[in-house]
Amino acid sequence: MSETTLADLAHEVRSKNAGPFWVTMELFLRDADGYRIAADESFLNERVIAELYRVEESTVQMFRIPSLNVVKISFPRPISQGSLRDRDMHAGQHHVPLARMAIRRPADHDR
Repeated sequence: MSETTLADLAHEVRSKNAGPFWVTMELFLRDADGYRIAADESFLNERVIAELYRVEESTVQMFRIPSLNVVKISFPRPISQGSLRDRDMHAGQHHVPLARMAIRRPADHDR
C-alpha cells in the first residue's frame, strides 16, 4: 500500500516567486477534510518547512485560509532570482518536496 501524500489531498500544489528574494507555495486542498490535515500545526508548521527547505525557521511565514481550503507558505529564496547559481528562475519546482510529504495515519499520532 503506497502512502498518502499532500499532493493526493490537493487539487494543486504549486510554487512561484514572490519577488526576486522570496518563494511562495500554495496547497489548494480538495475539501475541508484535506484542509484540516494540511492546516494542522502539529503536522505542517514553520519548523517542518524550515527543515524541508533548509531555511531559518524564523523566516517561514504560513497562512491558513479555511474559507478557501488553502495553506500558503512563504520563505526567502536561498539564491536570489536570476543570480548565477539560480537553477529554478521562477521557483516553479520548489513545491515538489512539500507535495511529496507523507500524511500521518491516525495511529501515527499515538507514537
